[in-house]
Amino acid sequence: MRLTLKRQILLAPASILLVMTLLLGFLQYTYWDLSQKRQELRNLHTVFMALAEADMVSQRMHGLSTYLTSKKVVEVAVLEEMAELYTRLRGALERIQQIAPLQDESRVLLKQVVNDLNPERRFDPERYISALSLLRPQLVALAELTQKQRDRVRDVQAEDIDELVARTTFVSILVLGAAILLGILLSLAFARRILRRIQVLSDGAGRIVRGDLSPPPAPERVRDELDDLTVSINRMTEQLIHVVGAEKILEGAEEERRRIAMDIHDQTLSDLSSVLRGVQAIKAHEVCREEAASLEEDLQRAMGNLREVMDNLHPQTLDILGLGAALQSHMERHLSRDNLPEYHFYISAEAEETQLKRLVSLTLYRIAVEAVHNVIKHAKATRYEVNLDRRRDAYLLSVEDNGVGFDAGSASSGDGRGLNNMRERAKAIGARVSWKPSRFTTGTRFELLLPLESSGEQR
Repeated sequence: MRLTLKRQILLAPASILLVMTLLLGFLQYTYWDLSQKRQELRNLHTVFMALAEADMVSQRMHGLSTYLTSKKVVEVAVLEEMAELYTRLRGALERIQQIAPLQDESRVLLKQVVNDLNPERRFDPERYISALSLLRPQLVALAELTQKQRDRVRDVQAEDIDELVARTTFVSILVLGAAILLGILLSLAFARRILRRIQVLSDGAGRIVRGDLSPPPAPERVRDELDDLTVSINRMTEQLIHVVGAEKILEGAEEERRRIAMDIHDQTLSDLSSVLRGVQAIKAHEVCREEAASLEEDLQRAMGNLREVMDNLHPQTLDILGLGAALQSHMERHLSRDNLPEYHFYISAEAEETQLKRLVSLTLYRIAVEAVHNVIKHAKATRYEVNLDRRRDAYLLSVEDNGVGFDAGSASSGDGRGLNNMRERAKAIGARVSWKPSRFTTGTRFELLLPLESSGEQR
């Protein structure tokens, strides 16, 4: 099951919250049971008060009924008081019937008494006295029963409160302790697991920084963000190995070029110089002067060609004076003829002061020469510019012409081999290349941007 890193981090507090929610549910249920008993006690109190009121009203009505039996003339004030007492008695009896758990016989009796005492019927003192005589014993019995129930519920409630306090305290302490322990265990388990995996990634990244291009072991199955990061580091390491390999190959090739150029200079040119001195010595004799002069001219031309080959293999000016001087020298010696486009070379002071590694300088030199060669061969331009500049922490090489322009993305495989070589050379030193529309009316602008903080600048 895929469990994301965020969920792993939130699992411990979520578990604690779940346990606390269950605890709150238990407490709510416990106090709900207690509230039910409190409500039962309040109902018994209401019934008891209604019984007391009904008993007092029935006593008053019995006294008035007894009083009226001795009078021949019924007084209106007494009848009005009897009606008012009846209303209070009926209300009290209704409350008793609604709340108290009465037997069927008692309910029938109460309803019969209420009907007999109704003042809307003809007033009959004998009927009143008879009904009240039946009601009062029933009220007394109900009052005694209700009081006993009140005492019992009150005692049970007191015991339940003590038990409730003890039980909730024990359960709360137990659950809180279990929740804290569970949270600590889950936090430690996931924290140790996450930190161990982060440490493996950190160690792998440290090895890569130190030059040991051995990536951390890739997970068999991607389960969370750390696995995604591990896969990314593995892919990055593979690409880095490819780049470093290409850089090593390029560096080896350039080193071999430099060695061949030195061998030509130290051996072949030295031998030709010795031959040239011999020819010059022969030239002093009258008999062989013309032949010697012709041979001297051929030797001079051959030595010049060899020096040009040496410069193409490895420009010595680059090692001595730097990238800007090497490019300027190359352009002045090879690109200043009348049949070639006009050019302008510019190097900023910041770029000239930047100290680049030898391989980086040589790679930039090769790319710049190839870009200029493309302008001369394909652009049909009458003017082009070569610029070296520095933009904050990046080194910029640009070649811009006013030619016909082209689309670098749609170049054919044959025509695009030189462009691909430029891309690969730039990638080997960590640079990016691009082709854009020229600032001239027509033409193409080639740009190479080299981040100096990565590999370009010597400290």
